[in-house]
Amino acid sequence: MVDDMDLQLIDILKENSRLSFADLGRKVNLSPSAVRERVQKLEELEVIEKYSIQLDNKKLGNDIEAFILLKVFPGQLKHVLDKINDFKEIKEAHRITGSQNIHLKVVVKNQICLQELLDQLMVFSDTNTFLILSKV
Repeated sequence: MVDDMDLQLIDILKENSRLSFADLGRKVNLSPSAVRERVQKLEELEVIEKYSIQLDNKKLGNDIEAFILLKVFPGQLKHVLDKINDFKEIKEAHRITGSQNIHLKVVVKNQICLQELLDQLMVFSDTNTFLILSKV
């Protein structure tokens, strides 16, 4: 399956997924073609699911990042799960265990936008909101 060399490549790709196969190979002492084969294998096995970018939301004009916990009203869970993708402010959504059902990470422009989002979510759930102050 996945060996130590694959794990090294994964660690490097987590830091910078735009490196060329040649650059990756130099870091782990493999040829570019060997690196390409390993990365393609990891993609085929779906160990690597996708490549993405990390954005600075403040530079995009979004000053507030928050976690919102939803306690969905009885009978509303399927409806909520279907609606989650309709909210552009929701960047991550997870079903969770415990007294709440869903954990959201949201990014909004300001407090008014956060309030508007919460008003929309409160139609089908109780909410508990936590502002993100900084990454640790």
